Amino acid sequence: MTVETANIFFSLLSLMAGVGAVVIVAATLVARRQPAGAAASLVDQVRPIALWLAFVIAAVATVGSLYYSESVGYTPCRYCWFQRIAMYPQALILGIAAFRRDATVKLYLIPLSIIGGLISAYHYYIERNPEAGGSCSVSVPCNVPWFEQWGFVTLAFMALTGFAAIIALLSVADRQPHDQDVSA
Repeated sequence: MTVETANIFFSLLSLMAGVGAVVIVAATLVARRQPAGAAASLVDQVRPIALWLAFVIAAVATVGSLYYSESVGYTPCRYCWFQRIAMYPQALILGIAAFRRDATVKLYLIPLSIIGGLISAYHYYIERNPEAGGSCSVSVPCNVPWFEQWGFVTLAFMALTGFAAIIALLSVADRQPHDQDVSA
């Protein structure tokens, strides 16, 4: 896979995650007013697979960031490292939680995703507004993106949409019944 193909692939996934987050949040808000409507039905359909979807997003974000740094050679800036600190453990924790159907993990991971999302939002802001400062170092500046797809998708944007989607999914996740209990 070429770097350009990877950029398009991960950018499309990022846009899907962002749109998915908006749809889930909107459906949840509408479902509160109309509990028997289509929005409530959508939330009910997402709820049983929310942990698995959040796991896939965290795992793809982790693999994607490793691809860019280890295969392509993009050196992560300071804010990229902070975003990784917030994302990488979620791949492992969400995988375990999804297997166990344990939505109580949201008590720990939503705050971690909020922190990661705020860092990503600030990072994206300084990429869009380099005059705002935020240059981490001369060799690896935080205000200069490694690439920009379609004029707005950068690595910071991808991280932001990943965190937003995980927050949205965890917000609707609920413990599901088991055929057999794997929590023991």
